[in-house]
Amino acid sequence: MSPGTAPLLERQKIFHSRDAEQTRAFLRGKEFRFEVLPRDLPGLDVHINGVYLPGAFIGYIHYGAAVTVRATPARDDYWIQLPVCGSIETTTGRASVACDAGHAAVCAPMQENVLRSAAGSARFNVSLTRGAMARQLTALLGDVPRQLVAFEPSVDMGSGYGRSLGRLLHFAAHELECEDSMLWEPHAMARLEELLITGLLLSHPHSYSDALRRLDRPVAPRDVKRAIEYIQANLADGVTMTDLVEQSRVPGRTLFKHFRDFTGVSPMRYLSNARYERVRDALRHAQPGDTVSQIAMRCGFTHMGRFAVEYRQRFGEAPSTTLAQGGRGRRA
Repeated sequence: MSPGTAPLLERQKIFHSRDAEQTRAFLRGKEFRFEVLPRDLPGLDVHINGVYLPGAFIGYIHYGAAVTVRATPARDDYWIQLPVCGSIETTTGRASVACDAGHAAVCAPMQENVLRSAAGSARFNVSLTRGAMARQLTALLGDVPRQLVAFEPSVDMGSGYGRSLGRLLHFAAHELECEDSMLWEPHAMARLEELLITGLLLSHPHSYSDALRRLDRPVAPRDVKRAIEYIQANLADGVTMTDLVEQSRVPGRTLFKHFRDFTGVSPMRYLSNARYERVRDALRHAQPGDTVSQIAMRCGFTHMGRFAVEYRQRFGEAPSTTLAQGGRGRRA
C-alpha cells in the first residue's frame, strides 16, 4: 500500500491475515484460488473488508504482496475492480485490462476470471449478483433478458460513468464507517445497490445497450394506450389477443407493430411481464396466512410448476423466498 494510504472500511472487517495458508483456505471457501510466490511472502498483509447489500457486495481488498487470484466458473456474480492505489490486471476469457488510477474493469460471471495484483496495491471490489443484474435489466427492458449481459471489460475512470462510480464508492466507504449513517437503513441499502446496477446498465456499453436506447421512445399511440389500460385492469382474467384488438380498435397486425415499436415486446409478452410484476408485488405485501399458490392464482396464473420456473428465471429467486422476505420485512 502506498505510504500514508490507510485501509478503507476497516470497521467492516471480513478477513485479515499475514498467513498464506489461512488466506488460501478462506478464499477457497469463496470459490477463489489464491497464489503467491515464496519470494513475496514477507510482504503479505491481507485486508478484506466490506459490506453486503441484498444483491451486491462493496469491498475493499489489499494483499500487500504481489498475488494472483482466480475466480472459478462457480461464481455467478459480475465484478467491478477499481484500484484505489497501485495497479492490477484482470483477465476474462480473451480480454485483459490493465487497471490503475485511469482504468477499472468489469468481469463476467460463470467463467474463470483472473486477477493479478501488484505489490502494495489496493482496490474496491464491487460484486453484483447475476439475479440482481437480471432483475434490474428486466425492469429497464420491460422483458426478461435471455442471455447474460456482456459488458465492455474496460472502464475509463477519467470521465463520465467511471469518474462518478469512483466518487460514489469513496463516499459509500466513508459513510459505512459511521454507525449512524443513513446508508445502514435497509431501504437506503437497496437504493444504493439499485444505483450501482442501473448506472452500470445505462452508462457503460454492453450487449443490451441498443435495446435500452428505446427508453427515449415517443408517446405511445392511442391504440397501445387503450390496450395497456385494458391489460392492467384485467391481469387476473384470461386476456386474449382478440380482446386487445377489440379494445384498441385497430387491426391485430397494426396493434402488434405499434406494441413492438413502443414497448419492444408483443402484446402478449407485455401481458405476461405485467402479471409477473403484479404477482411479485403481491408476494412482497402478502397478508399473514397467504400462500404462493393463492396469490399466484389471484394474479391469473393456473399452472404452478411453470409459474415457479419462470418466476425464478425472471427474478433470481423462488416465489416462496419473495413471500418469506416480505413477511420478515413486515415483522421488522
